[in-house]
Amino acid sequence: MNDQVAELAVRGKQLPPQERARLVDMLLESLHDAPVAEIEAAWDKEVEQRLAAHDRGAMPSLDGEEVLARARRLARQ
Repeated sequence: MNDQVAELAVRGKQLPPQERARLVDMLLESLHDAPVAEIEAAWDKEVEQRLAAHDRGAMPSLDGEEVLARARRLARQ
């Protein structure tokens, strides 16, 4: 643990329990920010690729009614 982290830990322990719990929640939440951002970036890239493929005619499109009709047929099987 470097000095800054140790100092923060000491200061954090001096907080009232409710404030310590709030700090812990904030720190834990910050650990999840990176994966969420990575997932969102991956989906953004996927959407761009699919739209580009559609625009090139490389990806066929179906209208919504056709998709729902197929889903209903498959659900009955």
